[in-house]
Amino acid sequence: PRGRIYLIKSSLENNHFSDQSIKHLDRCLTCRSCETTCPSGVEYGKLVDIGREFVEQKRPIWQKVMRYSVRKLLTAPLLFNPIGFVSKHSSKQGKAITPSVGSKKVLLLGGCVQPVLAPNINHSIKNILAKLGYDAIETPQKQCCGAVDQHLSAEQDAMVKIKANIDAWLAYDVDSIISSASGCGLMVKDYASMFKAGDDYYQKAKIISGKTQDIAEFLVDKDLSKLNLDKVDISYHEPCTLQHGQKLAGLVNSILDSLGYHPAKVQDSHLCCGSAGTYSIFQPKLSQELKINKMKHLQASNPQMIVTANIGCLMHLQKGTKIPVKHWIELLNG
Repeated sequence: PRGRIYLIKSSLENNHFSDQSIKHLDRCLTCRSCETTCPSGVEYGKLVDIGREFVEQKRPIWQKVMRYSVRKLLTAPLLFNPIGFVSKHSSKQGKAITPSVGSKKVLLLGGCVQPVLAPNINHSIKNILAKLGYDAIETPQKQCCGAVDQHLSAEQDAMVKIKANIDAWLAYDVDSIISSASGCGLMVKDYASMFKAGDDYYQKAKIISGKTQDIAEFLVDKDLSKLNLDKVDISYHEPCTLQHGQKLAGLVNSILDSLGYHPAKVQDSHLCCGSAGTYSIFQPKLSQELKINKMKHLQASNPQMIVTANIGCLMHLQKGTKIPVKHWIELLNG
């Protein structure tokens, strides 16, 4: 991304972004694969957010209206739910398991779109955790993590959501906050970096970020032998936000291996599937090309099912294949 970093630096110094510069920034996936490979540890994701925030002021009005509409649609249940219901991917499978009395409470980030598009994911997690002796409290759908606003350069709106979440989640007084959508989990883990050290919310944000774990992190040291597994041949797509953003490359694969799944090695597994948050909406052609490339490698082993760890990837990949695409956690609630 050296070219984009130089472009951002030059444009900020000259207080000018050309149409071509905006095009180059918009075409960046923000997959953060470059951060994984960078020997100097450059945090490119933060730099591109700075550039995009400046660019937002220069956009034509029609782009601003479109981006605003997408933000509101995805994060407002009253607007999204009717559309999401029509596009529903799956329904809850099996009955809900009631946690035993005295189970340790954990907080489960419900998500904005996941409860509508794929409710079986959160349903599966709550059942799995109940079997392991935990009571998962699911956050309300209206509590968006702020990622959509943040990545579409609406920082003020994002901060309103972030502060509201911090206050609401601290009130639960739990030791663990669990995320099953790797994009949301990455955002929440970054909460503390959104505040200056002297800000009233900085310490509170550090607490929230420190408690947040992907479901794979939470389960990796647990005894999973009592779970009912759905035995199928699988191929696993590792989301960029999990392997590059949260630096948890290989963790889900190791859990799946330990449970006897042994997913086939996927060529170019470090590459993005093209979903990339709202990228598939604003850059449909490039997104489609990336999806076709990813599906070719995921289907190479003729799996019965493709699994992933992020709702955006799941929905995007399913549009490119007749093979069922699910969240890997659903396998553990067979």
